[in-house]
Amino acid sequence: MSKKPDSQTGVNQPLVYEIRIEGHLDQQWTDWFDGLTITLEEDGNTLLNGPVADQAALHGLIKKIRDLGIPLVSVCQTQPDDIHSNRSKKE
Repeated sequence: MSKKPDSQTGVNQPLVYEIRIEGHLDQQWTDWFDGLTITLEEDGNTLLNGPVADQAALHGLIKKIRDLGIPLVSVCQTQPDDIHSNRSKKE
């Protein structure tokens, strides 16, 4: 299961993932990717990041990327406080 106990509350929290794909996506895709934050990177890639409920939801996101024919660059689990560290967001 992709949840870990919160050290203060003991409640299981969704894990945070960074999914990097090739090319730039518009912000209009946010809803389609379950509300993940879309960050356009200077190297031409797009970073999707945010909490993912469980492994089934993660696999569902990866399947959506595959179905769009977008090359997947990487998938990384991160800490909630790592979101957007050292990232520049293009508007």
